[in-house]
Amino acid sequence: MPNINGKFGRDKVYNRGSESKHKQSTQQYQAARDRAMNSFKLLKLIVLFLVTLVIMKFFSSSNKGRVKINSKIMDMDTNIFWWNNYTPEPENLDAPKEPPKAEKNLEKKIIKKEPEPNPEEPHNLDSPVEPKEAKKKPVIENVKKEPEPNIEEEIEIIEVPVKPSTGPLRLVHLDLKGAAPKVSYLKQIFPLFSSLGAHGILIEYEDMFPYEGELEILKSPFAYSVEDIEEIKTLANLNKLELIPLMQVFGHLEFVLKHEKYAHLREVPKYPNSLNALAPDSLPLLKNMLKQILKRHPEARFFHIGADEVYELGESEDSKRWLEKNNGDVGALYLSHVSNVCHLVTEMRPGMKMIFWDDMIRKISVPTLQTSDVPKLAFPMIWNYNPQIDMQSLAKLLEKYRDAGFLGVWFASSFKGTSGVDQRWTPLKHHLDNHLSWLKVMDSMDQYPSLTFQGIAITGWQRYEHFTRLCELLPVAIPSLAVCLQTLKYGSFNEEAVKAVHHILGCNIKLDPNICEGSGSFVGAEIYHKVRKIHTELQSSIDSMMTDHFLRGSLSNYLRKYNFANPRNLRQFKTKLRKLQDDWESMLETFRKEMEAIFYPDTVEEWMEDNVNEQMTKLRSMVQDTERIYDLDGRKKSLNT
Repeated sequence: MPNINGKFGRDKVYNRGSESKHKQSTQQYQAARDRAMNSFKLLKLIVLFLVTLVIMKFFSSSNKGRVKINSKIMDMDTNIFWWNNYTPEPENLDAPKEPPKAEKNLEKKIIKKEPEPNPEEPHNLDSPVEPKEAKKKPVIENVKKEPEPNIEEEIEIIEVPVKPSTGPLRLVHLDLKGAAPKVSYLKQIFPLFSSLGAHGILIEYEDMFPYEGELEILKSPFAYSVEDIEEIKTLANLNKLELIPLMQVFGHLEFVLKHEKYAHLREVPKYPNSLNALAPDSLPLLKNMLKQILKRHPEARFFHIGADEVYELGESEDSKRWLEKNNGDVGALYLSHVSNVCHLVTEMRPGMKMIFWDDMIRKISVPTLQTSDVPKLAFPMIWNYNPQIDMQSLAKLLEKYRDAGFLGVWFASSFKGTSGVDQRWTPLKHHLDNHLSWLKVMDSMDQYPSLTFQGIAITGWQRYEHFTRLCELLPVAIPSLAVCLQTLKYGSFNEEAVKAVHHILGCNIKLDPNICEGSGSFVGAEIYHKVRKIHTELQSSIDSMMTDHFLRGSLSNYLRKYNFANPRNLRQFKTKLRKLQDDWESMLETFRKEMEAIFYPDTVEEWMEDNVNEQMTKLRSMVQDTERIYDLDGRKKSLNT
C-alpha cells in the first residue's frame, strides 16, 4: 500500500511554537473562507429573488395587457372587463378576431350562429297566430325562399345597458329624411335641447345612415359618415341626451323600395310605401339593416321600429294566401311581422325594448293582441298631433292597450311638420295647444297603474313621406320646440315658462302674430328671421309692384312678347323695380350662405326651388324686359330684340 503520509508525513517535525502559529493561520483561513461562502450564498439568493420577481412581473403584465388569439399576441385595453375572460370559439380558430372597442356599461359576446334551417321546409304560418314566449325565436311561416349557403354567421350580442329609472323621458325627434343638419349644427343645437328640458333624441336616420356593403345603395349622397355617427353619440352623451334610433321596418320604406334592387319586395308593385313581409328576402334585408344600425348604437336601451301607416297591407299575393288560411285577420298578419322584427332585434340585443307607432293596432281586437307576444316585446307610441285631442277616444285606446297586456306606453306630440304638407312657417299656438292636450292625458295615467308611462316624443317631421316636399326647417321651428318643451316642464305655458324661453332663446314669444320677437340668440336665428321675411314679404312685395298703374298698363305679357312699350311709361317704375330685385338678391345671397353652413347642398337647392325661385324668376324677368324695352326708345312691334 502506498504511504499515506507521503512527503508531508516524512517532513513533519514541529516544535510547540511553530505548531501554534500554524494552527492560528489555519483558523484565519477557515474564517475567511466561511465569510466568502456566506457572501456567495447571499448574492445567489439576491439574484434568484430578482429573477423570480422579473418572471412574475412579465407574466402579470402579459396577462393584463395582452392576450393570445390564434397564435397571435394582441394588445388589449385592460379596462375592457369582458375581454379579459375571452376564449376563442373552437370553430374557425384560424380566422383572426379583432378585439371590439370598449363600451361603458356594456357586455358583449361573440357567438357563432348555426346555419338557418332549410327555408323550404314547411312552417306553421297557416294556423292562426298562437301566443308566444317573449324570448321565443320567431319564424316566418309558409314562406318559400332560396336555400342560403351553409355558412356560419357571426353575430355580435350586446347586453342592453341598465340605467336607473329617472321617470318619463322627453325626446326631441329628428327626422332626417329631409333637410338633415350638418353635424356642426348638431354640435350647437344639442346643448340647446338639453337646456330646454329634453332628456333624449329620437333619431330617424332613413337614408342618412352610412349603410355599408350591399346596403350602400340606400344611403343619400350626403349621408352621415361612421365618424359623424360617433360624433353625434359623443355630443349626445356630453349633453346628457339619450339616443334612441328609429328605423322603419314595414310602412314608410320608400327610401328602400324605390330602388329597383328591392322593388320586388313591395306589398303592391306600383307603390313603394309598404314592405311585403312574407316575401323571402324581406326579413334578411331588415336584419342586415338592423344589424348595421345596432352596431353603431351599442349604448341604446330602446329601439323604435316605426311600423306605422302600412298602406295596402294584405294586397300582395303572399298576403292574400296567408289571410285565406288565417281567417282573413289583417291585424294578425301585422302583429306577426312586428313580432318577427322584435325577435330579430332581441336576438342581437337581449333585453332591448322596442317602440312602434300605434296607429296600426288601434283597430285590432284585444283578443288578437293578447294572442301575440308583441305586448311583451314592445311599447306602443300613441301619436296625436291635433291641437285638441279627443280625450274619450284616447282613454279607450289606453284601456285597450292595458287589457291587451302592454306593459307601458309612449306618447308623441309635435313641434313642427304636422300642420300642412307644405308648411313653411311654424304655427306656435297650434303646437302649444297640442301639448296642453297631452298634459291632460298624462294627468289621467293614474287610472292605468299597469301601464307605465315611458315618456313623450316631440316629433319634428321634415316631410310627410319620402316623396313629398319639405316642411318647416329646423331653425324655423326652434321657438316652437322651446314652447313645447317648457310647457311640458312647467305643466303649462305659464309665466315661468315664458321667462325661461326668453332667457334661453333671447326673444319673446308672441302667439298672436306667431313670432319670437327680437333678434334671438339661438343657433339658426338668422335663418329664422330671413325665412320669415321670405314668407311674409317676397310674394307680397312683387304683388305690390303689380298694383302700379304704369306697370300694369305697359308690361303685359303681350307687350313684353313684342317689345312694345312707351319708355316714358316704363321710367315711372323702372328704377323702383330694379331696386326691389337688388334688395332681394342681396338678402338671398346672405341667406344662401347661412343655409349652406347648416344644411347640405341638396336641401338648399330644394328649399330655394320651392320657396324662392318662382318669385325671383318672375321678378328678374320683369326687370330684364323693362330695361330691354326701355332701351328700344319706343319702336314698333318686333319679336326681335
